[in-house]
Amino acid sequence: MSLPASLTPSPDLQVDYQTEPARYRHWQLQFDGSTARLVMTVAEDGGIRPGYKLKLNSYDLGVDIELHDALNRIRFEHPAVRTVVITSGRDRIFCSGANIFMLGLSSHAWKVNFCKFTNETRNGIEDSSRHDGLKFLAAVNGACAGGGYEMALACDRILLVDDRSSSVSLPEVPLLGVLPGTGGLTRITDKRRVRHDRADLFCTSVEGVRGQRAKDWRLVDEIARPAGFEAAIAAEVAALSASSTRPAEAAGVALTPIERRFSADAVDYANVSIRIDRSKRLAHLTVRAPTGPQPADIDGIVAAGAQWWPLQMGRELDDAILHLRSNEPDIGLWLLRTEGEAAAVLACDVALIAHADHWFVQATRGLLRRCLARLDVSSRSLFALIEAGSCFAGTLAELAFAADRSYLQQLPEHGPTVQLSPLNFGAWPMASRQTRLARRFHDEAEALSAAQAAIGQPLDADAALALGLITAAPDDLDWADEIRTACEERAALSPDALTGLEANLRFGPVESMETRVFGRLSAWQNWIFIRPNAIGERGALKVYGRGEKAAFDRNRV
Repeated sequence: MSLPASLTPSPDLQVDYQTEPARYRHWQLQFDGSTARLVMTVAEDGGIRPGYKLKLNSYDLGVDIELHDALNRIRFEHPAVRTVVITSGRDRIFCSGANIFMLGLSSHAWKVNFCKFTNETRNGIEDSSRHDGLKFLAAVNGACAGGGYEMALACDRILLVDDRSSSVSLPEVPLLGVLPGTGGLTRITDKRRVRHDRADLFCTSVEGVRGQRAKDWRLVDEIARPAGFEAAIAAEVAALSASSTRPAEAAGVALTPIERRFSADAVDYANVSIRIDRSKRLAHLTVRAPTGPQPADIDGIVAAGAQWWPLQMGRELDDAILHLRSNEPDIGLWLLRTEGEAAAVLACDVALIAHADHWFVQATRGLLRRCLARLDVSSRSLFALIEAGSCFAGTLAELAFAADRSYLQQLPEHGPTVQLSPLNFGAWPMASRQTRLARRFHDEAEALSAAQAAIGQPLDADAALALGLITAAPDDLDWADEIRTACEERAALSPDALTGLEANLRFGPVESMETRVFGRLSAWQNWIFIRPNAIGERGALKVYGRGEKAAFDRNRV
C-alpha cells in the first residue's frame, strides 16, 4: 500500500474499532487473582497507517483501540479483578506518548479524532474507578513522556522506579510546539494539585522530573528503587484492592463479537442501523427497542450476557458513533431516531435500577454512560426525530436530550410520545457530571421537579412542549417540509462554526475535569495543531527527527 499524502480516512482504508485479545499486537493482558496487568509492548511495525514506526513504546490510534477493548474485557469478563496495573514490557521505557511521526503525517481531522478517542479512553479509566470500583496503578518502570505520562495520570496512583534515569515529562511545548493533547495540563492541576509555578517548569522542560523531586512535586505518588519495585507494586495493589467494591468471586460475561453488515451507504446491527444520504450530508442513526421478553431477574440477565439488550444495544451504538466519527467525516448531521415499543425499553430500565448493585449491571450501566457521553462530545449536529413508531423512553430518551434539537411529530391521534424513567435523573451524566435534563433546565428546581413528576407518563406533543422536553412539534401536514428545511439550513452552515457553536451550547457553566480536557485543552490543541509553528514546512512537528531546528513565527496572536 502506498503512503497517502495525509492519514485521512477513506472508503478503502477505514478504521475498525473492534478487536479481541487474540489479535492484540501492542498489549499483553495478564491475570493473577484480583489483579490484572496491562503490559504495553508496542510492535514498531504495527501502526494503523503506513509511513511511521512506533518506536520507544509510542502509540497511535490502533494501540488505543486495543487498550479500549482490553479495559472492557476486564470490566465484563473478569469481574473479580479489583486493580489493574498498567506497565511496560520494554527495557527502561514506559511510554514515549503519541507517535510524533504519525502526528506529522496526519491530517488535522485525523489528529482531532485520535486525540478525542484517546481522551475518552483515559476518561473511561477514571469513570470505572469512580463508579464501578475498578482501581488503576501506573507502574512506571522507565522513561515516561507526553501521552505516556497522560496515561499514567489517568490512574488512581503512580509508582515511579527510582533508577536515576526514569522520569516523567510533558515535553510537547519545548519539543514539538504543541500542547499535551490528552489531558496532561488539566490533570496535573485539577487532579494532582501541582503548584502552577512548578507545573510551568515541568511543562517547559524536555528532560522531565525524576526520583524524589517527582514525588515532592506531586507528579507521582511513590518511588521505589529497582530492587524493591515489585514489592512496592504489591503494596500499592493491596491498598487499592482494599478500597474496591468489585466482587471477590464472580464468573465473567464474554463480550462476543458485534455483528455488523456493511454496504456503501449503510451499516446494520441487531439493534442499531445507519443510513447515509450523501447528497444531503446526513446520516439516519436509528436505535431499536428490544423485541421479545427481556429477563427481569439477575440470573436471567447474567445468562443473557452480551445479548442482554442494554449491553448489546450500548456496544452497537458505541461502535456506530465511532464508525461515523472516523469514517464519515463529511456527514455533518446525524438524525437520531428510535423504533419499537416504549414499554420494552422501560422494562429494561426497571431491571437496570432494580439490580444496580450487581457487578454485571454496574458494568453495563458504565458502558451506556460512557457511550452516551461519547455522543455529547461528537463534533456533529444532532437532531432527534420523534415520529410515529418511536420509543424515546427512559434510557433512549437520552438521545433526544443529547440532541441539539428535538422534533416531535404531532398527529391527530395516537401520536408519538416521550416517556421518562428514574434513570433520566442521575444514571446517565454528561462529561460535566450533570444530567442532560439538568443541563437543559440549567438546574432550575421547578422545571426538573415538573419533569420528574411526569415519570412513566406517555407525554404527547402538547405535554412534552409544556415541560420543555422538545424543541418543536410540527403537525403531520408540515412535518416533512419542516424537517427538510431544518436539515438543509444546517447543512448550509460552516462546519467549523457549528462545531464551536455546539460545543459551547452543549456544555454550560458546570465544569468538571473532563469538560476542561475537552472544552479547553482540546480546543487549544486543535488550534495549535494547524498553526505553521507546528505543521508548517519548518514547524516543530515537521522537522522533528531531521536534526533541524524549528522556525517559529514570533508574533503572538
